[in-house]
Amino acid sequence: MARIDTWTDKLAELAVFGANVQPGQLVAVTSYIGKEELTRRVTRAAYERGAKYVDVLYFDQWLKRERIAHAAEETLDYVPPWMRDRLLYLSDEHAARVSLSGPHAPQALDGLDPGRAGRDLIPYLPETGEIVNRMTTSWCIVPAPTRSWAELVYPELEGEEAYEKLWEDVAYICRLDADDPAEAWMDRSAELKENAGRLTARRFDALRLHGPGTDLTIGLLPSAHWAAGDLDTVDGRRHSPNIPTEELFTTPDPERVDGHVTATMPLELSGSIISGIQVEFVGGRAVKIEADVGVEALRAVASHDEGASRLGEVALVDGAGRIGPLDRVFYDTLIDENAATHIALGDGYDHPVDDPTEKLRVNKSRVHIDFMIGRRELDVDGITVDGQIVPVLRADIWQI
Repeated sequence: MARIDTWTDKLAELAVFGANVQPGQLVAVTSYIGKEELTRRVTRAAYERGAKYVDVLYFDQWLKRERIAHAAEETLDYVPPWMRDRLLYLSDEHAARVSLSGPHAPQALDGLDPGRAGRDLIPYLPETGEIVNRMTTSWCIVPAPTRSWAELVYPELEGEEAYEKLWEDVAYICRLDADDPAEAWMDRSAELKENAGRLTARRFDALRLHGPGTDLTIGLLPSAHWAAGDLDTVDGRRHSPNIPTEELFTTPDPERVDGHVTATMPLELSGSIISGIQVEFVGGRAVKIEADVGVEALRAVASHDEGASRLGEVALVDGAGRIGPLDRVFYDTLIDENAATHIALGDGYDHPVDDPTEKLRVNKSRVHIDFMIGRRELDVDGITVDGQIVPVLRADIWQI
C-alpha cells in the first residue's frame, strides 16, 4: 500500500496545481464519504500553497437514497438556497475549487425508481454552468479511488487487489508516473491546444459523426473555437479544469442538430448507471430517448427545462491519450468522457464562442450531461460552408 500512499500525495498536489491555488485564496473542496484521505491531503497541499481557508463539503449517496426513496415527488429537484449562495459567494471571491470524482457507493440507488433518481442531481448545482461561464473561479476535478468503485470496475478481482488496480490505472491516466506530473500535464495541454488550433482554423460549418448506430450532423456557431487543456480565469489565472483531459471541445449551434446516436459506454448519472443509450435529434432537440437500462433517469434529466434536450457541447477525442487504449469502462464521466468522442445534453459553455451576439444563442439549461458515442469505427467529417466534406477523424487518428 506504500504505492497508494505516494500516489495519494502526488494526486493531491496535482489537484491544487490544477486549481492554481494562490496565497490568500479561498478554496472549496467537494468530496464524498470514503475519499477522506485524499481530501485531507488536498486540504494540506492547499494550505501549503497559502490558502486562506479550505472549505470541504462531503456528500453521501446513501443519504441521497433516503431522499429518493421517501421524499415527496415534487421536492426531489429542490436545491437548498444556501448551497447556491455558497457557490455564488465563491464566484464573487474568485476562489479556487477542487472536486473529487468517481463513485463512492455504486449500489446506493439500486432498486429505486430511475425517474425519481434523475430528479436529484446534487451536488451538481443549476448555477454551475453560470459560474463556469463567468470564469471567475479556477477549478480542477480529479478522480479519487474508493474500494466500492474498484469492485465495480474490476469485478474479476478481490477487494484490496481491485482497489490497488484502480489506483494504478488512475495514477497512469493522471500521469503520476512522471517526474513532474504538473509539467507532464502542461506538455499534454500544449499538444491538445495545437490540435484544437488546427481544427478551429478550418472554420467548419458543421460536423458529421457517422459509424455503427450513429449518424449525427451538428451545426457549429461561426465564431466558436475549439478549446482544450487548461483555461484562464478573468484574472488571468491559468488552471486545468479536468485532470485527466484528452478532449477538444466546442459549443454547437443548439438548433442545428439532426440524426441519431448510440452511446458506446454506460453513463454514471448522479448514482444511476444508464446503458445502451440511443437518442434521436430533429431540429436540435432530442425527440426520442431510449436506453437498455435506466432510461427513466435520462429522460427525467432531459426534461428538466427547455434546454435540457438540446446539445450544449461536442467533444472530439483521438486515440493518442492514455485512457481509450485501456479499453475499460470506469463509470466516472471525468475519465470515460476522455476515452471517447462525446456530446452533452444541456447547458453550453459560452467561453469558446467569440462573437458576443452568438453567445446569446448558446444553449441554456440547469443540467449538463455528457455521454460517450466514440469508437474506432466512428468517422468524423467537417462540412464547410459551401458543402465540402473534409475527413477529421478516422480510426481515432486526426486527418487534418
